[in-house]
Amino acid sequence: MIGHKELPDTSARVAQNTSEEINRTIRTQTDADLLRLEGCNKAELSERVEELSREWDVERVLQLNAGVIAGAGLLLGSRVDRRFLLLPAAVFSFLLQHALQGGCPPLPLFRRFGVRTAQEIERHRYAVKALRGDFEGLPQAGRASHVRRVRAVLNAVDT
Repeated sequence: MIGHKELPDTSARVAQNTSEEINRTIRTQTDADLLRLEGCNKAELSERVEELSREWDVERVLQLNAGVIAGAGLLLGSRVDRRFLLLPAAVFSFLLQHALQGGCPPLPLFRRFGVRTAQEIERHRYAVKALRGDFEGLPQAGRASHVRRVRAVLNAVDT
């Protein structure tokens, strides 16, 4: 059995399997967007939060890619030539590799196209929420009941 210490951290595994140049480019694009948004009104910031909430992360893109290629391989394998059945086998091996190591052959291509991890998207989204002022009105620790403070924090995070 594989020990959990041998596997990369789930939240960092894609970035660890992406070139530093691409990681830096993705981070720079996020920073540039935040600089552009500084000074925007609440409606514009809210629109950007919604856009970021709908953005597909790299996991979702990989899953869609795998499903399309595996499905095409099965269809072509059953109707054209059995050798096309190698496509689903390759896809499943890529998914296994990605699940265990965080990398797989299509990953660099998707990352180069700017497809971000869920963590990168959430970092961007929370930064926009902070610009919008979502975290400024939170009750201070010790000045509100624990229940009221936690509800306020969760409300700020959930919106």
